[in-house]
Order: sequence, then structure tokens, then C-alpha cells
Amino acid sequence: MAQEFLFKDVEITSEEIEIRKIGIKDLLQSLKNGVEDFNAKPTIIVFLFIFYPLFALLITLFMIGQNMLYIAFPLVTGFTFLGPIVLVSLYEMSRYRELGLDVNWRTSFDFIHSSSFAPILALSLMMMLLYVAWLFMAQFLYFGIFGAAPPNSLSDFLIQIFTTRTGAGLVVYGTALGLIFAIVALAISVVSFPLALDKPVSSITAVKTSVKAVFSNPLMMALWGLIVSALLAVGTILFLLGLIVVVPILGHATWHLYRRLVKQ
Repeated sequence: MAQEFLFKDVEITSEEIEIRKIGIKDLLQSLKNGVEDFNAKPTIIVFLFIFYPLFALLITLFMIGQNMLYIAFPLVTGFTFLGPIVLVSLYEMSRYRELGLDVNWRTSFDFIHSSSFAPILALSLMMMLLYVAWLFMAQFLYFGIFGAAPPNSLSDFLIQIFTTRTGAGLVVYGTALGLIFAIVALAISVVSFPLALDKPVSSITAVKTSVKAVFSNPLMMALWGLIVSALLAVGTILFLLGLIVVVPILGHATWHLYRRLVKQ
């Protein structure tokens, strides 16, 4: 394979990888390139991601039916932690298109048969554990404020959240907790997944490089996080169906952001 030919037996260390300083133009250009990649193969991408919003919607409905409304919001918002796992196939599409190679369904999963699969798998497990930790902490926070009894109904739950002091406390503390988890997720994943796909690195090196990239560009990466959050919020409108377009565009854009952050 072409990727196997490029990969060497000796792994690259994080000290050998140079991080660039980026600006707002780099963020905007990454988004523009993401839109271009999306438009190049929209049919494949829509097919790939139609399950994402559908799965989120079904899980939410299940939680409502099981009287577990208190975990529904963390469950859906936490899907962003799992996003990089799904987006690897889009990184591969962007990489192939960047090289001028044919992009199709089969090539988007070529990484499964390459040297990059092991570190990507390790990174995926790491993000899954972060997701589980987020759900545990969100549930722990709810029980700590409201007690172990679940809400009686959707209306009762909304009244508690928006009209009581304890509800306001849950919103404030939950938002702060979510922000911490979001920062951690961004720091360890924004560069690590595309880097593991692109270069012969271990999962630890990929994470260290990703964290270094974020701390080298704190303002720009914070802005990128806000852009991602805003676009995901827009995509959530109309029962999450907008995510079918927003998620793949962000996936492709993340690949191009990686290209600007990591010196080749």
C-alpha cells in the first residue's frame, strides 16, 4: 500500500515533530477546505454519517422512555468525544484527495490494514473511556444535587432545571464540568488521530503532540473549539439531522487544520 511504503520501521517521537503557530486565517481556510472535500464526495459522506444523528436521536428517545432524562443531555453532548473515532475515515478521504488519488468507500478504510491501525485503535479506546468517565461524572453530579430519585416526567424535569435553585446549580456545575472534559478531549484528539493516520507514531506520541499543538496555540485552539461547538449546535437543530452535513465538514476541516499545525 502507498501508506505502508511511506511508513518506516522506526517510530517518530514527539520531539521530532515541529508545531506551527496558526492564525484565524488558518482556521477559516481549514473550514473552507473541509467544505470542498465534502462537496467532492457528498453521497459517500452522507451515507457514512446518517447513522450518527439517528443513533443520537434513538438513544435520547430511549432515555426518555426509561425515565433517565437526567443523563440524556450528557449522553448526546458526549458524542463529540467519540467523533474522532468515526472521523478517521474522513481524514483518510481528505488525505487521498490531497494526494490526487481516487476517493471511494474502500479507500476510506484503508487505514485498517496499515501500520496506523494499532495507534488509532488505542486512541479510540482512550476516547471511549473519556466518554464513559463523562457520563459517570454527569450522573454523579445529578445525584449529588437532586438525589437518587429520577424525575417523574419530562415536564417535571424541565421545571426542576429551569425554575429551581438546584436546577440552576446543575446547569452551572454541569457546564463547568463539561467544559473541562471538552478541553481534555480537544487537547488529546485534535491532532492525534490524523497524526497517527499520517505518520509512524505511537498513540502516546500522538497524544503528546496533540497536547503540544493545543498549548502552542491556546487562543486559536480555543476559538476552534468554539467554532466546532457552534456548528454542532446548529447541526443539532431539526432533531440532529443537520449533523449529517456539519459532522463530515468538521471532520475534513480537522484534517486540514492538522496540516497547518504540524510541519510536514
